[in-house]
Amino acid sequence: MNRIFMIIMAVSAVIGGIDRIRGNKWGYGAKFEEGFLFLGPTALSMAGMICLAPVLSDILGAAVVPFYRMIGADPAMFGSILAIDMGGYELAKELAADARIGSYAGIVVAAIFGCTVVFTIPVGMGMVKDEDKGFFARGIMLGLVTMPAGLLVGGILSGLTVMECVRQNLLVLVLSALLLLGLWKIPDRMIRGFCIFAKGIQCMITVGLVLGAVEYMCGISLVKNLVPLSEAMETVSSIGIVMLGSLTAAEFLQRILRKPFLLLGKRLGMNPAGMTGLLVGMVSVIPAIAMYKDMDEKGKVVNGAFLVSAASMLAAHAGFTLSREPEMLGAMLLAKLCGGAAAFGLAMLL
Repeated sequence: MNRIFMIIMAVSAVIGGIDRIRGNKWGYGAKFEEGFLFLGPTALSMAGMICLAPVLSDILGAAVVPFYRMIGADPAMFGSILAIDMGGYELAKELAADARIGSYAGIVVAAIFGCTVVFTIPVGMGMVKDEDKGFFARGIMLGLVTMPAGLLVGGILSGLTVMECVRQNLLVLVLSALLLLGLWKIPDRMIRGFCIFAKGIQCMITVGLVLGAVEYMCGISLVKNLVPLSEAMETVSSIGIVMLGSLTAAEFLQRILRKPFLLLGKRLGMNPAGMTGLLVGMVSVIPAIAMYKDMDEKGKVVNGAFLVSAASMLAAHAGFTLSREPEMLGAMLLAKLCGGAAAFGLAMLL
């Protein structure tokens, strides 16, 4: 499957490159460029945390490892509170006692739970209008309720048993329940808390980037066990290469599915913006949230729910997984797809 996916990405990159040379006549050349332009934002959000991962592992290990062992979970699951491409993977792998669970926590759980906590909620609540925040929060709550479906599917495909999935995700499920309660009872305070947490992560990433840059340029190592910034940038570059094709392929997928989705939207009672948002959200969270103002009320709730699991699955998260652990691609994609489908179903039902 990984080989087939990479061939598709390569063909898409060729098509995007040819269209860029022709002057973007088909609209794929712009997506080809956009994929490479993601290198800058990707490096800013990832490189510093990659540099700091071993350092954080040493600092947190003394407290995190005994606690997780006490509750019967692998310490790697601590990494899943961060997004897959914002340090979650590196932290999970550094703390892992079992390599399988390290991959599961860093790829599958971090791409669903971590991405929601660190990125989707603070960014979404910051972008949507005040009158839409209630719809977005309700969607996030429904997405968190159905999130275990994706985590279970991803765990089984990662080689874990059902009981192992349940045991490893106990703390994640408890945190999800607390998020649900907070978004229901004190949404404004929760959002402020999320924004502070996200700002703290951003500051930590920047510190890692600065330390890595000083070491690279001056040869002065200010922190022990810091990963060289050049190594971190190799990971970022590999994601950028995949994105050359993934955004082009995603654009093609959106075009061929737009008409069927619009027809489906009429049957389901959702306007075109709501249905298009589902497709866009699988590529990137920000443009999907930017479309919120054009969605009807049902579309706003459904999209919020869908984004919890399915956000960025066809672009950034696929590119990251292929660059680090290609064999985990199927588990990540199906976990996010199943979680997103379950959220969509529940949101439509309610």
